Amino acid sequence: MSVNMLFVISSPRSGSTMLERMLESHSQILGGPEPHVLTPLAHLGVWDKVEKAPYDHVLAAESQKLFIERLPGKEQDYWDACRAYCDILYGRLLETSPSSTVCLDKTPAYGLILPFMMKVFPDAKYVVLTRHPLATFSSYANSFFDGDYEVAQKYNPLLNRYVPAIAKFLQQDEVPHLHVAYEDLVADPETWMEKIYAYIGVPFEKETIDYGDRQRDDETGKGLGDPIGVQQHSRPSASHVHKWVEELTADPAKRAFMEGVIGQLDPADLETVGYPLEELWKPLEEAEGKTFVPKKQPLTRYGLQRKAIIKLRATAQGNGLLRKGLQKVRLACDVLLRE
Repeated sequence: MSVNMLFVISSPRSGSTMLERMLESHSQILGGPEPHVLTPLAHLGVWDKVEKAPYDHVLAAESQKLFIERLPGKEQDYWDACRAYCDILYGRLLETSPSSTVCLDKTPAYGLILPFMMKVFPDAKYVVLTRHPLATFSSYANSFFDGDYEVAQKYNPLLNRYVPAIAKFLQQDEVPHLHVAYEDLVADPETWMEKIYAYIGVPFEKETIDYGDRQRDDETGKGLGDPIGVQQHSRPSASHVHKWVEELTADPAKRAFMEGVIGQLDPADLETVGYPLEELWKPLEEAEGKTFVPKKQPLTRYGLQRKAIIKLRATAQGNGLLRKGLQKVRLACDVLLRE
């Protein structure tokens, strides 16, 4: 690669937007919203499959494999082509910031295509950010599903997907990486940001920890990421690290549900990501005997939008006539907007 790439690898709701905001505040690092450059590329058919696409993905995969066999370097030529594609896109982006020497991409979905990334970016820098699994899921359910754990799990079994994938990456030594725990980062940001910058190979700029002092412009601020948490703080804060403990203590049904989810995970994977099973429940055990009143999430514009979407989705899925009506509207829109 002609571009010095930096990837922040994490599951959603693990603090990656906060870390990205600090990193992109560095004078030599260019960051920004989640671009999802690699997720479509990883599902062209050779490495992984996409079930819904405007082509027959099965035939396309077989055809591409036969084509690759005819190349002089075979599979290596394919990886070189993927690398060249990314090299141009990331390289052109980096050209927009003359002072930057490192291009940062923080897209949580990359945590599920790490074997592909290792092939395309064997020489990139990987900062792997992990967070207590129960805290991660609590934040996910409350941020996007109004605190409904069952709906959140049904929509996306977050821990079941990300914990094994990230654990497998941490266990390999083919591609170097730096593992950072969210709890350690917010408790001592100076120490850990210094370690991260040393790993990246850029000078330590302490002022980047106060990421709230640097305002993004209208363009670089647009994109996917944390819609709530990062906006409430101007620097890493440990004040909400155990917020999930209060929630599960106050709601035994949620705790029982999460015990079932955690029971589906491999204890070895939990230990690899930094949260061994024998210590996972300790914060809850220490809170036994204490009384917590379930707290309602403060109403925000984003929260109201999520409530409306969840309600409308449930209504549409449970009402056959409404579902058919919406499908007709979608078809009409597709026809009208077709070029």
